[in-house]
Amino acid sequence: MASLSKAGRALAALREDLVGDVFAPGDPGYDEARTVFNARVDRRPAVLARCADATDVVRAVRFGRELDLHIAVRGGGHGVAGSALGDGALVVDLRRMHRVTVDPAAEAVRVEGGATMSHLDRATQPYGLATTGGRVSTTGVGGFVLGGGTGWLDRAFGLAVDNLIGVELVTADAERVHASADENPELFWALHGGGGNFGVATALTLELHELPEFSVVLLMFLPQHGPDVIRTFREIIRTGPDEVGGAVQFVTGPPEEFTPPQLVGTPVCAALLTYTGGEDGLRALAEPLLALPHEVELAGDMPYADAQCMLDDPPGLRNHWSAECLPGLPDEAVDAFCARAEGMPVPTRSRHILFPQGGAIAAGPHEYPVAYRDARWTAHPFAVWADPADDERAVGWVRDVRAGLRPWSTGAVCLNFIGDEGPERVRAGLGAGNTLRLEKVKRRYDPDNVFRFNHNIRPV
Repeated sequence: MASLSKAGRALAALREDLVGDVFAPGDPGYDEARTVFNARVDRRPAVLARCADATDVVRAVRFGRELDLHIAVRGGGHGVAGSALGDGALVVDLRRMHRVTVDPAAEAVRVEGGATMSHLDRATQPYGLATTGGRVSTTGVGGFVLGGGTGWLDRAFGLAVDNLIGVELVTADAERVHASADENPELFWALHGGGGNFGVATALTLELHELPEFSVVLLMFLPQHGPDVIRTFREIIRTGPDEVGGAVQFVTGPPEEFTPPQLVGTPVCAALLTYTGGEDGLRALAEPLLALPHEVELAGDMPYADAQCMLDDPPGLRNHWSAECLPGLPDEAVDAFCARAEGMPVPTRSRHILFPQGGAIAAGPHEYPVAYRDARWTAHPFAVWADPADDERAVGWVRDVRAGLRPWSTGAVCLNFIGDEGPERVRAGLGAGNTLRLEKVKRRYDPDNVFRFNHNIRPV
């Protein structure tokens, strides 16, 4: 730890040198700067550097190393563990760096490290192009992609990381490097699932795909129909094309115009089918679900960027999430999943979700450290609530869902879906066979484990 006089001089120099903004405890704006999506996270960094460009990032990392500070990286700040912050750490805040540059001829896009899904999708949509993004518009692109990245388009276009062309990175030595298949290929491999362990991703280049049409069907059912709904949804995914995806979930009936008054604030089962095509084709695929007795039916063509906002939650709520990956969805697992819906905290914004996988996910490159690629389903208990008095109940429900589905679990997990669940879960997300190789890459680019506020890979 640096002396107070050295720290003071270094902080003054950083304030002078940075084009962006610097916040320290006691500064106006400090508390706003350290607020993240999950209201359960309340950490007090030593310094937050809101960088304006990659040169600012280099300056900030040098400052952190000079003062022997661990470094957290903030992109979207959406991760449930709050890893964008660290007590007593330097936070490299990328939110000012959100420029998106589309190259329609090359079907590629360069995305700065602070961009969210909304920045990305709104930029590519006018060209009729898209790439796999998350399922909410506020997720940060950088953390999402480097953690693997599963979303509405993954069955058609692969995981987000499968579409990664290049990464611009500032390492723990404050060096700017570029990683691609031809340049620093071992680092490039590690960035396909290894997250923020190796430096600050100041920009990513992603492959784009033609998406001239996108459509959705949303149906709501009384909760007792849940087992039939899930089994029917399962068969649509099993027999349908890779272009169809979506989710089936138990939720609290939202206070929206389309929700019948008697369902607002009560548990419902909702099925969402998404399709990289038009409404007519999706309606044909959805026919078995449409034949079941339902309370709400919404269907139509929708701009993909608008669909990305369907599940947006407001900031300032308390969150706890986890996941289990399933190799299949036998009837016994369906029954166990539905039984756990009864314990979901209601009325809250919590969701008890099943996401289908397969398609281009399973067909994608298996050499990357993405251990959940061969799973066919992901169960995602997603607790969201407002009152701290409900913490124990909400967290307990998420743990109960995991325990109830463990007999059918592959043991793998998408790390973007979980918080800090210990080193064994990180290993399960990366794959045991990949972990040693990742530790060697970590040793090369961050031997002191400066970037440790993440699903941490320790240098061997």
